[in-house]
Amino acid sequence: MQNAVSKNLLSFIKNSPSPFHAVASIVKILKREGFEELIENNPFSLKLGGKYYVVRNETSIIAFKLPRTLDNYSFNIVASHCDSPCFKVKPIADFPTNGYSRLNVEGYGGMLCATWFDRPLSIAGRLIVSDNDRLESKLVSFDKNLASICSLPIHFNREANDGYKYNMSVDMFPTISEEKISFKDLLKKEFEVDGEILNYDLFLYNRQDGYFWGQSDEFISSAKLDDLQCAYTTLLGFIKAFNNPNVSVYCCFDNEEVGSLTRQGANSTFLEDVLERITLSLCVDKEKHHQALAKSFMVSADNAHAVSPNHPELTDQYNNVYMNKGIVIKFNAAQSYTSDSISSSIFMQICKKANVPYQIFTNKSGIRGGGTLGNISGSHVSVSSVDIGIAMLAMHSAMETSGTIDNEYMVKAIKEYYESFLEIENNTKIQIKKETIE
Repeated sequence: MQNAVSKNLLSFIKNSPSPFHAVASIVKILKREGFEELIENNPFSLKLGGKYYVVRNETSIIAFKLPRTLDNYSFNIVASHCDSPCFKVKPIADFPTNGYSRLNVEGYGGMLCATWFDRPLSIAGRLIVSDNDRLESKLVSFDKNLASICSLPIHFNREANDGYKYNMSVDMFPTISEEKISFKDLLKKEFEVDGEILNYDLFLYNRQDGYFWGQSDEFISSAKLDDLQCAYTTLLGFIKAFNNPNVSVYCCFDNEEVGSLTRQGANSTFLEDVLERITLSLCVDKEKHHQALAKSFMVSADNAHAVSPNHPELTDQYNNVYMNKGIVIKFNAAQSYTSDSISSSIFMQICKKANVPYQIFTNKSGIRGGGTLGNISGSHVSVSSVDIGIAMLAMHSAMETSGTIDNEYMVKAIKEYYESFLEIENNTKIQIKKETIE
């Protein structure tokens, strides 16, 4: 069951060891497709029928395709995120002890600590380099197995198989050398930095390549499937879709795993700013902009929990999902997910039109689930929204697992969505139309 989308996804993840690299990978794909870069601190000069993208802080990106006319437009939006739970290197990272050099790190997001032990690890992100009064951001990644977090042997930790609780300030520091070294000196030498390294945003990442497995190669395992899997497959659907009367918008935000409350997160004004600037650049008045928003729709794409083979009792037996069985539509009574009866029905119809199966997920009553992008972004851009994802196992592990065919399903459904537009009558009657322009 290997397919080109899944193979290319694994390559995309390999080339995206940090959120900075993920956005750079997305930019590379967009440029290849003829998208033009816009800079936030410069004027937006847009043309109908044009294709553009905007990057904020090197870790969040919004791309959009304009229709040829704005007679009856709205926004078709898809949002995903590019960060994953991991360990971030602290500003003062040197940590020599007991004949080894370790790195001083702290947890980023809710990772499964046990899965980070005894793996080939490396470091990626950006450096801020000073050359006199000039500051420059430099994208970096060690192309080697640089670090490891080594387990204690069972002889020293007899409770290891009995529910051992990991101490972030003791157990999770990676070793990088048997010599006493300066981390900044190591960075300067490795990346041939001439100026002074003032600071950095660097993250540990798992260097193991993703792979297919299962009796028919029906599964893939990789680091960062949550949420680069949705980021990549929705990007393909966005690119493959023909323009329609709507403005097609692709978003990939940073910092979802830590609450999104950053200038580049979903809980920022980034999306709101870009949509408003599209309107202003095309000389559309504010009233028409608000009318367009009222007709707009957002798909929040973040992965979902498949039924655990060993713990099916942790899922709702009537609202659970499986890998390779279609796109997951997620619901939560406390509104951790934005899906309601209207928005979910719209997406169900889109899946039917695309001949893509879908599944329904809710958490088991009494078990608290996670949140995601839709309701956070909706606090700034209030549009009808549905939360979807790809079913997976081992979410937030250093090596996650999902189904191969679901990647193709996501591309097809998102393409169909971007080629559709909604006609809303008195907020109660909705017609999904398709009018593509090649």
